Amino acid sequence: MDGQIGKRELAVSLEGGNLAKGDMDPDLTMSMMEYTPESAMAPSPVREGKRKRGQTREEDEEENRGKENTCPIEVVSSFSDKSTPLRKVRGQSRGGQTRLFLQGEEQGGAALTPQNTPPQRGKGRPARTPTTQTAPLVNPSGRWGQSLCPIDPQTAILIGGQGSRMQFCKDPMWKLCTEDMSWVPAETLAEGPTPEARIGHTATYDPDSKRIFVFGGSKNKKWFNDVHILDTQSWKWSTVEAQGKVPPLAYHSCSMFRGELFVLGGVFPRPHPEPDGCSDSLYIFDPHLSIWYQPIVTGDRPAPRSGHSACVIQGKIYVFGGWDTPLCFNDMYMLDLGLMEFSSVQTNGSPPSPRSWHGCVLLSDSTFVVHGGYNGNQALNDTFTFNTDTNTWTELVHPQLSVPRAGHSIITMALANQNLSFKDDGKERNSDRTPKTLLVFGGGDNEGNFYSDLTTLVVAELLDQN
Repeated sequence: MDGQIGKRELAVSLEGGNLAKGDMDPDLTMSMMEYTPESAMAPSPVREGKRKRGQTREEDEEENRGKENTCPIEVVSSFSDKSTPLRKVRGQSRGGQTRLFLQGEEQGGAALTPQNTPPQRGKGRPARTPTTQTAPLVNPSGRWGQSLCPIDPQTAILIGGQGSRMQFCKDPMWKLCTEDMSWVPAETLAEGPTPEARIGHTATYDPDSKRIFVFGGSKNKKWFNDVHILDTQSWKWSTVEAQGKVPPLAYHSCSMFRGELFVLGGVFPRPHPEPDGCSDSLYIFDPHLSIWYQPIVTGDRPAPRSGHSACVIQGKIYVFGGWDTPLCFNDMYMLDLGLMEFSSVQTNGSPPSPRSWHGCVLLSDSTFVVHGGYNGNQALNDTFTFNTDTNTWTELVHPQLSVPRAGHSIITMALANQNLSFKDDGKERNSDRTPKTLLVFGGGDNEGNFYSDLTTLVVAELLDQN
């Protein structure tokens, strides 16, 4: 591996769901690693001996996390969140479902890097002590569990997320400008009450009203069922006082269809001391009436789950993967939005291994891609496409998608500054379609790194591998 390596440890909490399915302690701890790329010109990290972690006010608020089903990656030491990802995962298992593995809890010392080295204090008067001014960020900090929402061919909006030391990002909102792939801090660009910091929420764009709908998520022991709307024309936030009932949810899926939001699954809190549970319910939000309602749904409904993906294709929602402690899934279900009927999809080809917190996005009118995720033991780096016409899985291999990551964002955008041409019988002709680009942002590798990198790929190259 390139770069200089220093050890880190992450305590992972995978709580919630139907714990009666297994006699398992929901707490899970993983050994994590951290490294600084050579390009950063960083000195070798200094290794400390084992020590007890000091209890801060923020960490005190996170006590008893075994009673809350939230982020599966709980960092107990600080580390660089801007390292270049290089690790690959091997030996990924396959099967209909898998149990989340239990490991012993450990805690180690923290390596000191230029990003987290404490400032040196001088012996003179405070007035003579040199001060260091923090340069403004030019890119989002490393994070996972955020939402990245495209709003036009030149712009995508990043909202929320969580990074190192289980801290919610202090730079929660950014605007991505795809003309030059630059980031602009956007928290102060919009007026009105901004959503509270959170993770496991969804941000869904309605192209007709040109508004982003942010729903749900969690923050430590606080759960949300609020709806925030960002009008991308006036750049104003508003909070919806909706009628109807919807529980607080996190790690759910949210799909836009004919102007309504279809929210499926997710984790919901239960009164102490009961463990948090996973939902199998479908809730629909009508923005025109500002009302939540539950439709009558028939058929073979998927088991309760969270951290799954959902894609709308040709009037149908395809649901894949997810987890409900202690089980992780790789099954596929389809909801016919005309009949409001669920059915299990019998797939062809070799399917992805069981996973949750993977990335998923449409590539074409009949194909979506699944990348990465978390299987209860490690982050994954494999990539698959699913064709809804043939119900067939196909594994893809691409060097830019070889990094293990989970809780990342995957979107496609029709970049306006690209031109596409085809050759037909030796004659070159221009296409009426603007080519799509796949963008992958952030996530964590379950070895101590939270990423802030942005990877771009041409969608046509991925489709050509099918």
